[in-house]
Parts: sequence; structure tokens; C-alpha cells
Amino acid sequence: MEWWTQIFDAFKQADIRQVVYVPDAGHASLIESCIKDKNMRAIALTTEEEGIAVLSGAWLGGERGVLLMQSSGVGNCINMLSLASTCRFPLAMFVTMRGQWHEFNPWQTAMGQTLDDHLKLAGAQTLTAQTPDDVGPMAAATLAQAFTGDGMSALLLHQRLMPVKTFE
Repeated sequence: MEWWTQIFDAFKQADIRQVVYVPDAGHASLIESCIKDKNMRAIALTTEEEGIAVLSGAWLGGERGVLLMQSSGVGNCINMLSLASTCRFPLAMFVTMRGQWHEFNPWQTAMGQTLDDHLKLAGAQTLTAQTPDDVGPMAAATLAQAFTGDGMSALLLHQRLMPVKTFE
């Protein structure tokens, strides 16, 4: 399950300087690599919507950044996505999915099943990586969509890419 290295490589290629995140097991290795990288600033958030505000400031300050979160966190961001949409600054989101493949927690299902629709209604372009081979090219495309078009883009990382989770 080393697909995350392809995302990290895409961050390096796109000159990502700020990585904002709410801790998430699906992104754990990626987050750790970003923390260790001397050319990136990894910023832990208390809520996902804070990340949109931080990244707007990063863009105004001349730096590129990305938001890492779980699909349930996107629900917290719906109102804040209007900031990126209205102000037309790039917002690249990398979302580990829940509510799909082998989901054990029924509370995750509603957002997991409708997330793509929510993001598209908010004005984001979305891609979904279902296999490790999808991740690298789709990570690069997500970054290009955001930073060349000054828009919102999201790479949804299908739950099949994560270890099966349980309550135990």
C-alpha cells in the first residue's frame, strides 16, 4: 500500500509548499513524509474547513498548498468551498474515502456515497483513484487542474486503497 508515495512525488513536482490536514490513518504515511520534508510546511488543523482559509492565505502569499482529509471532513467544508469558488484561488484536495468498500461504520456511508456529487455541485472537478496505478497520474492531474485553472479539484482515494477498518 505505497500508493501515497506517488502523491508525495506529485507534490514535489508541483512545488507544493504547504500541506494542511486533519490527522487521518489513510493519509498517515503521506503526512509523515510531508512533515519530514524541509521544503514543505505541514500544518495540523482542528477542522477541515480551516484548511481552506489557510490555503487561501498561502496562495495570496505566493505559495502552493494542498488539503488532505477524509471524506467525512468534506461535509464540514461545504460552506467554506464558496471562498475558493468566489475568490477563484486554486484549491487542491486529496480525500481518503469512507462509506464505500468494506465500510464498518454506517455513519460514514451517506457522505461517502454522495461526496462526488457534493464536490461537483460546489464547483470542484473530481477524479477517483481506485487502484494504486491510478494514483500517480491522477494526483498530477488534480494539481494541474487546480493550479493552472485557479479552481477547485479533488482526488478521491477509493476505500479499496486503504486497509479494511473495523471497530476493534
